[in-house]
Amino acid sequence: MNDAQKIALSVYGAAHSSYDKSLDSLEKAAELGKIIAKHDCTLTIPATTGFPFWAAKGAYTAGGQVVGFSPAANEREHHEVYNLPHKYMNMIIYSGFGNAGSDLLLSRSSDAIIFGYGGLETAHEFWVAFQEDKPIGILKGEWSTDEILFGLLRGHEHSFDHSRIIFDDDPNRLIEQLIKKAKENKVEAFHLKK
Repeated sequence: MNDAQKIALSVYGAAHSSYDKSLDSLEKAAELGKIIAKHDCTLTIPATTGFPFWAAKGAYTAGGQVVGFSPAANEREHHEVYNLPHKYMNMIIYSGFGNAGSDLLLSRSSDAIIFGYGGLETAHEFWVAFQEDKPIGILKGEWSTDEILFGLLRGHEHSFDHSRIIFDDDPNRLIEQLIKKAKENKVEAFHLKK
């Protein structure tokens, strides 16, 4: 395995910001981004507003690399049809596959995935990541997303590796655990190819 290859950590969460405790949630997102940049990982996000946007802002302003995945086919559609931002991203990949297709590309392009405050779309994004067998981190906070995602797993305990899903309220500890799991997965994949 190439030791210089960066780990790609994705951050998902609600695209809207009109919810209770929004300032705390957005500050947590920015903190996540800064920690990801500090660990020299690439941040991959849905190229949208809200929680992912603030994670991008935190990473970008801390000197990190940020790659956004857009549902649009091109820059014009990204702006005019989807009304999505470009700010705080070093690069945007225009999938042209809508939100569902963009989520799949983003999950497959990431080594581990973090979920913060979210809504209904976050449940869909979670299932995509879950089916891709990625290490998943769920940031616990002053929101109910962690409880909702835990509830989705209830009844499916026998069908997945519990150790790949981490619930934590400490962003730094959560990211460190996910980086470790992502590196382990990369080493395993490298040895399987031999």
